[in-house]
Amino acid sequence: MSGRLSGQRVIVLGASSGLGLAVAREAVREDAEVMIVSSQIARIEKALAMLGPKAQGCALDLRDESAIERFFNICGAFDHMVYTAGDALQLAPLAGTNLQTARSAFEIRYWGAMAAAKYGARNLRPGGSLTLTTGIAAQKPHANWTLVASVCGAVEALTRALAVELAPIRVNAVSPGVVATNLWSGMTEDACQRMYADLAAKLPVGRVGSAEDVAAAYLFLMTSGFATGQVHTVDGGGVLM
Repeated sequence: MSGRLSGQRVIVLGASSGLGLAVAREAVREDAEVMIVSSQIARIEKALAMLGPKAQGCALDLRDESAIERFFNICGAFDHMVYTAGDALQLAPLAGTNLQTARSAFEIRYWGAMAAAKYGARNLRPGGSLTLTTGIAAQKPHANWTLVASVCGAVEALTRALAVELAPIRVNAVSPGVVATNLWSGMTEDACQRMYADLAAKLPVGRVGSAEDVAAAYLFLMTSGFATGQVHTVDGGGVLM
């Protein structure tokens, strides 16, 4: 433990699994007090059992602006907020995309992030930071990824705008490539493994990423006092392919 976050409080929204849980684990290792937020109390309790006594949890619907406002009204001051919340990716040809369903893809990933910034920024201590989550689809979309690329691009633009509006609060985003997490729960296990194997053969690093690989980027952005308005890509060289 190096204690880079010693004496600091970190709130991770979307932290009961995947990237968020990995970020919470790394923050605890760096001696932070961590509050994890997710929609399912059972998953929060399971995550807390892994994180230990320096972590607390709260169930919260990140689609509900009023609930987000109430949470930040009572949560107290903190030093860093990380937003990793998201649901399964919606991959489909544009011609077959239901636009009403497509709008829902923005609810957690974009509108939830904006609401968290709106109500959480006032609780951030001096020197604090807000780190959002996007994805390399904004830089390198594939066929059938129009909706995903649109959400990622919107979060990137939000990151830069918030860095200006909320200054001196630092606002950044992490842009992961393909990472082996429950993000791909909409695919069958066989399809996931084939995708991982195909990508591993093409990526310069020779493998797909892990949640721990990407969590290191969030820790960097939290602790680097000169980084703001940045989108930190962690993709194993995926945008080079």
